Amino acid sequence: MRYLPIDNQLLITNRQRLTQLLKPKSLVVLNANDIMPTNADGTMTFRQNNDLFYLSGVDQEETRLVLFPEHPDPKFRELLFLRETSELIEIWEGHKLTKAEAEQVTGIPQKQIFWMNQFETIFIQLVYEADFVYLNTNEHTRAGVAVQTQDARYVDEFRQKYPLHQLERLAPLMHQLRAIKQPQELPLIQKAIDTTETMFRRLLTFIKPGVWEYEIEAEMMHEFLKNRSRGAAYSPIIASGANACVLHYIDNSAQCNDGDVILLDIGAEYANYNADMTRSVPVNGRFSPRQRAVYDAVLRVMNEATQMLRPGNLWDEYHREVGRVMESELIGLGLLDKAEVAKQDPDAPLYKKYFMHGTSHFLGLDVHDVGNKYRKMEPGMVFTVEPGIYIREEKLGIRLENNVLLTESGNIDLMKNIPVEADEIESIMNR
Repeated sequence: MRYLPIDNQLLITNRQRLTQLLKPKSLVVLNANDIMPTNADGTMTFRQNNDLFYLSGVDQEETRLVLFPEHPDPKFRELLFLRETSELIEIWEGHKLTKAEAEQVTGIPQKQIFWMNQFETIFIQLVYEADFVYLNTNEHTRAGVAVQTQDARYVDEFRQKYPLHQLERLAPLMHQLRAIKQPQELPLIQKAIDTTETMFRRLLTFIKPGVWEYEIEAEMMHEFLKNRSRGAAYSPIIASGANACVLHYIDNSAQCNDGDVILLDIGAEYANYNADMTRSVPVNGRFSPRQRAVYDAVLRVMNEATQMLRPGNLWDEYHREVGRVMESELIGLGLLDKAEVAKQDPDAPLYKKYFMHGTSHFLGLDVHDVGNKYRKMEPGMVFTVEPGIYIREEKLGIRLENNVLLTESGNIDLMKNIPVEADEIESIMNR
């Protein structure tokens, strides 16, 4: 892997934290993601299942982790199954983990690591001792699953082989655990953020009238790849002019014109952890008075929203409060009428015409990381803060986004070193 080794104590601790949430005599099975096809004999870049990675650190295909903390035989309490390599695989695909290497990565003793072709023989010695079996599914509220995943196939396979076993949902437990970042996770997130900062500073000296959005994307990727990142944490949004009013614009195919503002929603990945940053900058290096007014309004909302993001808050209440701040700014910009706002339908606030998305989401191994919005905010959670104002009739869209860690004593802006004040951005662009 490109990234430096992860402290396996993180993975050992994560497994211990999970076992504390299981019902008595429970068995847990987690699968690696598939390598997905494209066309002909092509495949997409492999991306590990985040729950498996969170508990094992193994970052290769055809992997299975089995946990049975109360099994009578200690050697069956943690088991890892790997793809067995060969000379042919080494020649065509490269190196795969040995058992000794897997022990270093995971903290699971080598004597408890097996090849995948041994799974059924060993699993039969576990499954009949279990009263409950936890299997994994993708329960993200924004998931759109159009293909059957390895996890889904395994659920079907398990039900066929062991129809009388009591199945339990692993996803809610993983959501509970992953929402609170462990001390060893924070440097990984910070590395992704620091790489994003380096990239953004590079872009500020590159952007000028006439460049193309895809040229900016190329500069972005150069900086990411040279810093041990696999690349962008998500499909980058590089949206100039009217394109900035398309929330999920990813074509990145237009030329940047003098007088436009370009919205950059781009973040690096590092060791499967993600940064998620948005900045909006003037293509010619200077905001017009109107652009500056809208920009400063968004920045004020972001600063206030950041202060509101603290332990004990509830997601929906927080978003309502941010909406009220945005309402005031839109009135000040002449986009909303104060009298109309006073008599608006509270379930359909008028500000949503110009600010139609949420302010914050969980961040971690997933960009929109797992977590429960009905759970009160707690220390150790990492959120984005990303207000925006989109004025389609003016072909102007401005969004600003930072990543924030909640602590007992307040919160920490993990992107505090990334330029965001308009004056600083203009200064760097005009050096």
